[in-house]
Amino acid sequence: MTTVARITSAAKRKNVKSAPSAPPLKQAIIDHLKLTLAHDPSIATRHDWWHCLSLAVRDRLVTHMIDTQATHFSKKTRRVYYLSMEYLMGRMLVNNMHNTELYDEAREAIESLGLDWDEIIEEEVDMGLGNGGLGRLAACFLDSLATLDLPAVGYGIYYEFGLFKQDFSNGHQVEHPDSWKKFGTPWEIVRPEYTQHIKLYGRVEQVFDSTGDYREEWVDTKTIEGVPYDIPITGYDTKTVNFLRLWSSRSSEDFDLDEFNKGDYVEAVREKAIGETISKVLYPNDRTENGKELRLVQQYFFVTCSLHDIIRRFQTSFTDWEDFPKQVAIQLNDTHPAIAVVELMRILVDEERLDWNYAWKLTTQTFAYTNHTLLPEALERWSVPLFEKVLPRHLNIIYGINNQLMDTVEAKWPGDNAMKRNVSIIEECHPKMVRMAHLAVVASHTVNGVAAIHSELLKTRLFPTFDALYPGKFTNKTNGITPRRWLLACNRELSALITSKIGSSWTKNLDDLRKLEKYADNKSFQKAYMDIKYANKVALAEVIKKDCGIEVDPSALFDVQIKRLHEYKRQHLSLLHILHLYRKLLNNPDLDIVPRVFIFGAKAAPGYYLAKTIIKAINAVGEVINNDERIQGKLKVAFLPNYRVSLAARIIPAADLSEQISTAGKEASGTGNMKLALNGALTIGTLDGANIEIKEEVGDDNIFIFGMDVDEVAALDEKGYNPVDVYNADPNLKAIVDWLGSNYFASGEPGVLKPLKDSLLEGGDPFKALADFDAYCKSQEEVDVAFRDKSRWARMAILNTARVGKFSSDRTISEYAKEIWKLKPVKVK
Repeated sequence: MTTVARITSAAKRKNVKSAPSAPPLKQAIIDHLKLTLAHDPSIATRHDWWHCLSLAVRDRLVTHMIDTQATHFSKKTRRVYYLSMEYLMGRMLVNNMHNTELYDEAREAIESLGLDWDEIIEEEVDMGLGNGGLGRLAACFLDSLATLDLPAVGYGIYYEFGLFKQDFSNGHQVEHPDSWKKFGTPWEIVRPEYTQHIKLYGRVEQVFDSTGDYREEWVDTKTIEGVPYDIPITGYDTKTVNFLRLWSSRSSEDFDLDEFNKGDYVEAVREKAIGETISKVLYPNDRTENGKELRLVQQYFFVTCSLHDIIRRFQTSFTDWEDFPKQVAIQLNDTHPAIAVVELMRILVDEERLDWNYAWKLTTQTFAYTNHTLLPEALERWSVPLFEKVLPRHLNIIYGINNQLMDTVEAKWPGDNAMKRNVSIIEECHPKMVRMAHLAVVASHTVNGVAAIHSELLKTRLFPTFDALYPGKFTNKTNGITPRRWLLACNRELSALITSKIGSSWTKNLDDLRKLEKYADNKSFQKAYMDIKYANKVALAEVIKKDCGIEVDPSALFDVQIKRLHEYKRQHLSLLHILHLYRKLLNNPDLDIVPRVFIFGAKAAPGYYLAKTIIKAINAVGEVINNDERIQGKLKVAFLPNYRVSLAARIIPAADLSEQISTAGKEASGTGNMKLALNGALTIGTLDGANIEIKEEVGDDNIFIFGMDVDEVAALDEKGYNPVDVYNADPNLKAIVDWLGSNYFASGEPGVLKPLKDSLLEGGDPFKALADFDAYCKSQEEVDVAFRDKSRWARMAILNTARVGKFSSDRTISEYAKEIWKLKPVKVK
């Protein structure tokens, strides 16, 4: 009998006395200190107290999680299963306390014990389960799924190490292991009874079964174990607690006693080490063949563990496979889990012995796919030889799916081989490649983009043939963020001010922030709002001083660009503008400009060398500017190391200006733009991603838009873009680019910044930084003018907060549930 079945059975028994109520939180903390950690309060460290507070909060979550799962089981509820390679959860404690309304009681308990609340909270490390916007979106979605009482399970990998811990050495990014699990985490619940055994490698053998039917059998495989760990996910102001199930890899043969007894201690644990490598680190560098293989193995590992777990749960209540798509909705978060399509087919055909066509019908009724990128190079492709080595049976199934696809194309466009090449899952190059995005599109009943323009470009630019082949399959679901994490928890003073004026309903219905509009011109409210902003800036200035050794003026304009480091996000365009201002000040030190602090936070992928050069360039330029007394402190540049969720929660409430300056048509959506606008930062940005929808919501007068739009970028490409012409036509820009590429800012490392200049000129400036430079500088001049008018700026900031209710992840998830998953809320009593 399963755990849930035992719970349900017990609940049905008559005359069962209710369990004793949980002890007060303070007593629960002390009990955990003594009974769980075996510590006396007199010797307990801050980390001990944080651990025990977390355990005390978790106790309450687990009780509701058990009730939630029992309710879902007894009602035979349809669930959505969200498959994602990453979940950027950040810190859990504060968010969990807010969602369960334990925050005030917990703070009172900790302070009554003579402890400093802020010091205890700071003991928590960010969970190393994600990297950028993809992972943070998944985390926001989990919060909203629980808040909306939607039955859901998230699936991913329980990475031992996060992406990496970033440091700077002479301005260069240095990567250190992010050993976030070094001392364990109080939030995990290990479920060894649900361990999965998965197969890898081997070969395919053609056999006849006992009934004389021909089939393919996957043999001579290697076995790896997947051990699940659950993280409770609590909703806000509800009893629903869903869970995130993460898989940790283990070798099926941990220890070779014969080798150990021979004295070969390394060989004795070799298989154990290999097995654990799969869940060791998030996104291993895939510039090597071994790195590519590990990434593919990681993706297969987590989806096959998850699918077997989903099927196990389904089969506790159902025996007819016709019910599977009625009970199970699976969402693929980008292309990383796309191999799940093939694995479900393998399970249904090879293990369950279903007919191919019937298995394909069930598969296509079950999966939906979210695309997160328009960059062709970001759409995953795996070589056929790699598939042949790692997943030979799956390669055969992919060929079978592709054959069906070719038949469909032939039926629609007879004899059109160009169409077939365009949509084929197998790309005919050397070596042949498996196009995972094509696989996901073909196998999913719905494909969605994550902003209105992104979804339109999916249909018109990226997948036009698929849109013609499958009319109505493509749709839009604009991304969103959870206001509980990104306002209530990270900006408590502003949250309290808002609640004092319009009540607390906004925490679950973010559109209610519209009620703030009537206070936008109220001088008293403006002052209270901007006083909170200033206090947040003072707090961030302390972080900058501590982490960067730079003193900044909180009254300056805080110009913020925090996101993954990539050329298309154009951190280097911001750098060109900084140099533009610096050059103007050097020529006229008395120039009247608004003092600015340029704040960056970003990690570059370890193998992305130009992105790492951009980091070096920002730090090198900042080092010179920050120590140049000639400009009288009017400019400061701070690149905060190791950007992460908890650091974002410090930066976002303090930001004045939000840099969203990607090349039009390259950013799928963005969610940092939403978080910053919600906290009263004004956006300077291109007509890209969700910026367009933010503009529509906040109004043209409350945002700074510049540069080419999608059509203008396309027209420039069609005409033929030569950045050297732009460079030669603008003496100021030419001087800036030459200055940057010289050794002026890195005299100790000659030539270190030249690759950045080369990318802008000889490299063709692929993301049009030079083309948009003039428009960007003019828009920044408008920012300067607006910031001087304190009342106008306050009004604009308030209206940004008031008008971004659309960008709640609750709205996004409600649309997914209604239109894609056909999922209804289930209240837990």
